[in-house]
Amino acid sequence: MSENKDSPGIRLTVKVTPNAGRNEITGFKDGVLRVRIAAAPEKGKANKELTDFLADRLGIRGASVSIIKGQMSHIKMVLLEGISGEDLTKLQ
Repeated sequence: MSENKDSPGIRLTVKVTPNAGRNEITGFKDGVLRVRIAAAPEKGKANKELTDFLADRLGIRGASVSIIKGQMSHIKMVLLEGISGEDLTKLQ
């Protein structure tokens, strides 16, 4: 996780496991948020479900969560706008 003074928001590394039985956060390990997503990794479905799921858990708009790196990878860099580092406790 990192905050950048030039860009509003928090960057968070997320490891995504698609095709899970349900959407859930399995925890933080080595600074990486681990998330299981029910959607399949095809045509952006898992990415969309990931951003919607994180937005819902954080209580922010879906547009405030974007994948800025790793769209085709299990390891993604996600930008969370409009929250502070303290708000990340909602993800545990």
